[in-house]
Amino acid sequence: MNVRLVLILVLSGIVLIFVTQNIAAVEVTFLLWTLSLSRALLIFFTLAIGIFIGWFLHSYAEHRHARKTFLRDD
Repeated sequence: MNVRLVLILVLSGIVLIFVTQNIAAVEVTFLLWTLSLSRALLIFFTLAIGIFIGWFLHSYAEHRHARKTFLRDD
């Protein structure tokens, strides 16, 4: 069996166990805004936002570095 397939199946099983154990609803309050959602979704959205911010900051740093290198060559 392919190692990649086994790894995907194991990770999918772990994610399934995580979701079933964290199905309880939690309430999130920010200033005047209140939202109720499952704990697993809250963790997933927090992870997705963190990945997006990290990707954005990395792209910005690469852009600044490339621009600095380009201006130095002139």
